[in-house]
Amino acid sequence: MTSPSQNAAIEIVDFAPEHAAAFKALNEAWIARHFVLEAKDREVLDDPQGEILAKGGRIFMALDAGRPVGCVAMILMPDRGYEVAKMTVAEDLRGSGLGRRLMQACIDEGVRLGAPRLYLETNSSLAPALGLYRAMGFQDLAPVPTPYVRADVFMERKLP
Repeated sequence: MTSPSQNAAIEIVDFAPEHAAAFKALNEAWIARHFVLEAKDREVLDDPQGEILAKGGRIFMALDAGRPVGCVAMILMPDRGYEVAKMTVAEDLRGSGLGRRLMQACIDEGVRLGAPRLYLETNSSLAPALGLYRAMGFQDLAPVPTPYVRADVFMERKLP
């Protein structure tokens, strides 16, 4: 595990085209470990530029001396809110606080953009992720239709 001082050296940057392979690999690793890659995963991971950025979304990458070690996407929703998606941290950095930093980047960006809320879908088996989301102000919602079979927890955080 990385110490907090080492974690501080990790920078969070805007997605660039050269990050596409790492964005895909980081996400495929965690999804395949816990679940099955679904059609919607492949659609987004194969074309983050077209499926997220070109549609008004954002992607942040966490870089440790230039090495991608985490990522998170913000997908623009019809209500001008953002769905937080494809958030992961390299296995050797889990528990380091980097996930919190990535989520804070989403919150800060949502506020900056004037979004009314952040929304996310996750799975009830991902206890550390659920703990992070709740600690960062996300509240449970009733289930809604979703393209993800694995999604059984729906949450949002209202933004000022």
